Amino acid sequence: MAFTFICNTGAVSEGAMGLFQAGKKSVLLVWPAGGELKAYRGRCPHADMPLTDAVFDGRTVTCPHHQWGFDSASGKCVTHLVRNALHPYELRVEGDEIHVDVGAVRPARSPA
Repeated sequence: MAFTFICNTGAVSEGAMGLFQAGKKSVLLVWPAGGELKAYRGRCPHADMPLTDAVFDGRTVTCPHHQWGFDSASGKCVTHLVRNALHPYELRVEGDEIHVDVGAVRPARSPA
């Protein structure tokens, strides 16, 4: 496993979410109200669109592009009868740092 530092624990609070970069990969951290911190790929599985402007109500992550909703605890779609789900990443907290296993990380491209 290749865990990568994503952010400090203070960057996401219970009932909130944040989108972070690990090289070229985006990581969506969500902390469901009353639940555990979760990490998912930061793209909607429906149309592979970025979840940059997604809305989170403490339980459901809603994609801004087509309004698909995903349960933040399981990643499963809750607005459509489909098997699409957010792609989970394993995470661990080390001290005050959040690390996520996103696989091999390639550096982001430099602006031209």
